[in-house]
Amino acid sequence: MGNERFCAPSGLGCCPILTCINSQSGPMQKPPPHPQEQDRLEALARLAILDTGPEDSYDRLVLLASQVCDAPIALISLVDADRLWFKARVGLNVCEVNRDDGFCSFAIHTPDDVTVVPDMQLDARFADHPLVIGPPHIRFYAGAPLVVDGLPMGTLCVNDLQPRSLEAWQVQSLRLLAKRVVRLLEDKPPTDGRHDV
Repeated sequence: MGNERFCAPSGLGCCPILTCINSQSGPMQKPPPHPQEQDRLEALARLAILDTGPEDSYDRLVLLASQVCDAPIALISLVDADRLWFKARVGLNVCEVNRDDGFCSFAIHTPDDVTVVPDMQLDARFADHPLVIGPPHIRFYAGAPLVVDGLPMGTLCVNDLQPRSLEAWQVQSLRLLAKRVVRLLEDKPPTDGRHDV
């Protein structure tokens, strides 16, 4: 029992933070920072979207992604400096995870492609990941990048609890839905990146 890894919800209210607890250090790969990380974070801050409340327009898009891809989990995931924050979600009752624990932290490195991982246990980046070998035992990932002004802000992604693939039309649909998310982000009045105290 000494080698188990598990994820425990923490935080207050109905939207806890998922804290991945490793009882033994392992070879889990950490995602590298994006080559334009500072520019990317500044652009994300200017969108003024982080820590905002639920919005129907975003919720409808993740529901569509879940239905189109026949996936139990779908997220609009934004990659912040030290966390992945979920603007909208289906099938996961947490609002953020540590950046090092987020699959989308890898996907932002291929902003021109939909990242598809048919079986995460067979991918060296994720085989030892706490969310793969422990609850909720995620096995499949597909993430379409959310690119604003040439920089990846995060992904519209889907997960499944069993290995699988997507049809070509599903990949294209996920890409088109991601573009709708980007349009919503761009239509939101931007800020200078500073938060009122």
